Amino acid sequence: MSQTRPVSFEFFPTKTDAGHEKLLNVARQLAGYGPDFFSCTYGAGGSTRDRTLNTVLQLQNEVNVPAAPHLSCVGDSRAELRTLLAQYKEAGIQRIVALRGDLPSGMGMSSGELRYANELVEFIRAETGDHFHIEVAAYPEMHPQARNLEADLANFAQKANAGASSAITQYFFNADCYFYFVERVQKLGVNIPIVPGIMPITNYSKLARFSDACGAEIPRWVRKQLEAYGDDTQSIQAFGTEVITRMCERLLEGGAPGLHFYTLNQAEPSLAVWNNLKLPR
Repeated sequence: MSQTRPVSFEFFPTKTDAGHEKLLNVARQLAGYGPDFFSCTYGAGGSTRDRTLNTVLQLQNEVNVPAAPHLSCVGDSRAELRTLLAQYKEAGIQRIVALRGDLPSGMGMSSGELRYANELVEFIRAETGDHFHIEVAAYPEMHPQARNLEADLANFAQKANAGASSAITQYFFNADCYFYFVERVQKLGVNIPIVPGIMPITNYSKLARFSDACGAEIPRWVRKQLEAYGDDTQSIQAFGTEVITRMCERLLEGGAPGLHFYTLNQAEPSLAVWNNLKLPR
């Protein structure tokens, strides 16, 4: 399935020097495949602010792939956000992933001067004009804290209309939910590109725990097969690669504008899917 739609990879900043060096090595390996950009996450309440900044600057300047920092409004003041935006702009960063952000335990919704992602998008546009390509998050299976699906779709439309350039989805394992989400928001007048977020399957227990927390449904047939493999890591990864490859084929055939891989700071699982899809390097 040779195609030219952009592919991107996401990392999270690490807590140790050894982990950081491993991240950079993985990034260099993925850079050889010509990704559109790398993104780097931002901890709850801005808890990884400095590590995110340093990682983004190294990805941009040393690995030589355009880097997109996550930026969240929970826990950050307008002044702090303004400073970060100026640092990123000065460093030549041209893309930002704008999120509400996760709430650290014990932190109320009142933390920070901006409360929602649409306010953050408006703030970035007011401060920097059209300098940044702004990505926002999309939840094909509904944000876990949304009141209902209709409210969640309206919230997404509000973010998009605030000045977003495109969106990246939470990961999912059912292509139909992606196509249904895109169809619904287009009926609301939203026509920005919505790129599917892809999570390779490598470890069933961790995936199940994480998916339950973020509201990503693992289809019953996939769960049962992964459970049947027990601790057979090789079989889990081979089956996982096949499941994700087939889903990506369907997404691309159905018109998805690209793919965004959640790497968990590993190269091989994403590259196995890339190679199966025969994406160009």
